Amino acid sequence: MTQAVTIDVGSKVRITRVRDRIPANLVEALKADASGTVKGFRTVDGKGIGVVVELAGGQTAWFFDDEISIA
Repeated sequence: MTQAVTIDVGSKVRITRVRDRIPANLVEALKADASGTVKGFRTVDGKGIGVVVELAGGQTAWFFDDEISIA
């Protein structure tokens, strides 16, 4: 992770941007409340780490580490 603050499972985060296209229902969920809780991590494209976030509305999605910040 490139962030100065460590993000662990259970950390409260805010989605600050999205680099890729996402489904319309996820766009609406982020517009309503872009905060959530880290539920885990996943390897993306063989060299990066994705952060799995459960949003306030109950949806779960993963984001690149540079798309989130500590809430």
